[in-house]
Amino acid sequence: MSIITKKIRKFIEDPYVRFYCLDCMGFYKNLNDEAYLRKKFALRLGYELNMEDPRSFNEKMQWLKINDRNEIYTRLVDKYLVKQWVGEILGDDQIIPTIGVWDNPEDINFEDLPEQFVLKCNHNSGEGMFICKDRSRINIRDIRKRLKRAMKKDYYLNGREWPYKNVKRKIIAEKYMDDGTGQLKDYKLFVFEGKVKYIQVDYDRFTNHRRNFYDLNWNYVPFTTCYPTDSEYKIDKPECLEQLISNAEKIAVSLMNPHFIRVDFYIINGKIYFGEITFYHGSGNEIFSPVEWDYKLGELINL
Repeated sequence: MSIITKKIRKFIEDPYVRFYCLDCMGFYKNLNDEAYLRKKFALRLGYELNMEDPRSFNEKMQWLKINDRNEIYTRLVDKYLVKQWVGEILGDDQIIPTIGVWDNPEDINFEDLPEQFVLKCNHNSGEGMFICKDRSRINIRDIRKRLKRAMKKDYYLNGREWPYKNVKRKIIAEKYMDDGTGQLKDYKLFVFEGKVKYIQVDYDRFTNHRRNFYDLNWNYVPFTTCYPTDSEYKIDKPECLEQLISNAEKIAVSLMNPHFIRVDFYIINGKIYFGEITFYHGSGNEIFSPVEWDYKLGELINL
């Protein structure tokens, strides 16, 4: 069976794959937010979305999309504008330096960039990102093509995360950051009602992407979402763990302690760098394994 035939068969047999494909083609762009979220949620997670009395973490993410609409969220999902805001809270030394900002990929003069850099869009969650470790070996035409495609995509439409709706789209170049391993770990702090409760660590992202969850005492917690977890894989407790937790909670306080935010950081040579703020982890569509953790985390959000 050819690859094309397999894809067609999957499209026909799998309702969620069919929804996803049609969604990417814009078939559901005129559905109102709640109707769209209900349809996608049921197909993705296998149970009906209860917006009247949400219980699970994923349900509450959808409820927050509809009901918690603080205007500042649009600034904070903007990967360019958020830097100044967080820098005023944590200090500019914890912000990854910005090298350049452009409205159009054609305006980028690659000769002006350093030998190593990262290009990303400010309005999405990684689409179009390009990590350059050696400028002499890049394909500029392909990079511009990738960025143009990403700039056209309306990130709001594919999850109805409303803060992205009005982000003025830009491309930013950042300093390339390396912790010496070639596999920069991502520390994602889950903040519920102003307090950090769990920390997700993503590792081997470009080879065999996995993630482990830990509590505040750095005990491994046996659940995951989307990617495999490995209790045998040892991730040392960061020496700056208390500072990580304090940083995330300072950001929450500045937002008057929203019901939930996720704040991401990197640690490089013992120094903390801010990554991003996320208001709807996994867009509220990540399957928990085991599933009871969907409800355990949901209990931490007091709507």
